[in-house]
Amino acid sequence: MTQTTYNHIKQLIEDSGVIHLNGSPKKTFQNFDFSEETILITGAAGSIGSELAKHILACDYKKMILIDMAESPLYNLIKEFENENINKIECLLLNINETNSIEYLFKTYKPTLIFHAAAYKHVPLMEAHPYEAVKTNILATKLLADLAIKHNVKKFIFISTDKAVNPISVMGITKLIAENYIIQQTQKSTVQFKITRFGNIIGSNGSVLPLFKNQIDSGLPLTITSKTIARYFIDKHKACNLILKIASFNKPEGHVFTFDMGIPIRLIDLAHCFIDNYAKNDKVEIKITELRPGEKHDEDIISKGEVLATTAHKDILLVKRMGEKAQKSIDLTNLENITPYQSPKEIKNILLSYI
Repeated sequence: MTQTTYNHIKQLIEDSGVIHLNGSPKKTFQNFDFSEETILITGAAGSIGSELAKHILACDYKKMILIDMAESPLYNLIKEFENENINKIECLLLNINETNSIEYLFKTYKPTLIFHAAAYKHVPLMEAHPYEAVKTNILATKLLADLAIKHNVKKFIFISTDKAVNPISVMGITKLIAENYIIQQTQKSTVQFKITRFGNIIGSNGSVLPLFKNQIDSGLPLTITSKTIARYFIDKHKACNLILKIASFNKPEGHVFTFDMGIPIRLIDLAHCFIDNYAKNDKVEIKITELRPGEKHDEDIISKGEVLATTAHKDILLVKRMGEKAQKSIDLTNLENITPYQSPKEIKNILLSYI
């Protein structure tokens, strides 16, 4: 790897917060004007949801509703925010798959701006549990989008992933189907639906850097699935700042956005740089395993039939479909009728019929 690439990776490691190379990284938060907005964040205790909440705390906002179904992470978030103006923050233990709970949420709190970050994201786990992926990534997204329309929400920002581009995994396919459903709603609704696609959040829960750190701390070799496998990475602070910029767009520039994440980073280069800057010696072994179920060797930024266009912000790119026409209505009945008794292979075949 070149020195430029090494320095870039080292900065990504520093920005991740997993280890601190030069003390705690300094963060600055931009003050967006959400003074008229009641903001709902789903998956609020996760890496993106909690970071969005921290950014919004630095903004002018009317009220913030933070929901998650993970009890301990939500409790930790509540403790982290307990010195903030709690009259403007509600933290709710809530499952977005529960229709009655979500309907109550909309009727009670009347959100005007939604950041939908809740999702199942781990590729191999979703290959083994596609029923859960369908329920959360597709059907819960449909429920939220439908209620957003019913309750006249102003803007709905859907947090997607680069794994929805030319997908081969259950996780990627479910996110693409959810994207397509949302795009369909833009053709018949006044809600400003926006989709943000980006790569791996460096240092997020369950991602590669915390894994590397735990392996080194335990005296184990670092495990990588291939010598040449590469991923797009972005730190959560930058990603959330760009998500909020998109939420603040007044002009309807488009519906699907991605970010300038630079070049893909080879995981083996990431491992070597992490060893150099964290391990007490350079004799840490790197063990090559194999691609896990559902994993791609390389990720893509756009699918066939899509092109990138610039926006007013240099790091935000608009994804446009070439020869874009009104999208056919998506009938999710087959997915609504799946059961836990069906095999993962059978459910994945149903998913594949939608792309």
